[in-house]
Amino acid sequence: MTKARIAVIGAGLMGHGIAQVFALAGHDVTIYDASKPSLDSAKSRILANLKDLGDDQSAVERVTPVADLAAAVREADYVVEAVLEDLPLKQKLFGEIEKHVRPDTILASNTSVIPITDIMRGLQRRERALGTHWWNPPFLVPLVEVVETQWTSPQTVRFTMELHTAAGKTPAHVKKDVAGFIGNRLQHALWREAIALVENGICDAKTVDDVIKAAFGRRLPVLGPLENADMVGTDLTLAIHKTVLPAIDSRPGPSPYLEKLVADGKLGFKSGEGFREWSPAEQTELRMKVLKHLKMAREEDARK
Repeated sequence: MTKARIAVIGAGLMGHGIAQVFALAGHDVTIYDASKPSLDSAKSRILANLKDLGDDQSAVERVTPVADLAAAVREADYVVEAVLEDLPLKQKLFGEIEKHVRPDTILASNTSVIPITDIMRGLQRRERALGTHWWNPPFLVPLVEVVETQWTSPQTVRFTMELHTAAGKTPAHVKKDVAGFIGNRLQHALWREAIALVENGICDAKTVDDVIKAAFGRRLPVLGPLENADMVGTDLTLAIHKTVLPAIDSRPGPSPYLEKLVADGKLGFKSGEGFREWSPAEQTELRMKVLKHLKMAREEDARK
């Protein structure tokens, strides 16, 4: 992958991390945000991350904050949007971006669940648009889901896959544009059943998390679900499904239990209580535990 000119739209949690990854891979990156404080602090946050991870700190010099959207994208080969999960906002933003980029500039949205078709349908050149769903934090989680729409050209997909591979990411090609793509569909299928177990009094929230972390969660980094099904046998998998699947929650909408938590102001870390109570110290401890785990996994990947 030759050096590309990257524009990142949004300098928040995801945006500055995406800019960091591309800059570390040797690309020149412009970063834009409508919020001046967020834009002004982007480089300092990137530098802090680079220091913490022991990465090349000079990469931050390849990141240029730009306060004007048109100037930020005008020379870009590839633009990735990382703003709020707000469909009208994203649609309006890409409509504006398209006015200022070359006809061949690739446009990507970092939405985590919104169908890319809905975001990009108003563009004049929809063949150069697609989704790239990064996971948080983007500089520690390898996966990027590359989501094509019915209009996306093969060349756009190929360039995007190669760009992310060269930047050290693990791109996954999502061939049909569906809400939630691959990762979040799988993740929230698990969450739905986890909530149902608590809602139906089968166990409490801590027990759900303990079971996952102490059982199949231990295997997941090296044994995916379909690998596991092949390992035990598709015949056994079928037999299990005939017994278990009819008993698993299959409601098409959110759990009333979850809706009541939100209605009661039990918003998790935000309020100190969700499915469980969380003191400030417990919140910090869990966040640090997750970061430590992801850093160790990154170091292990680097040794392979």
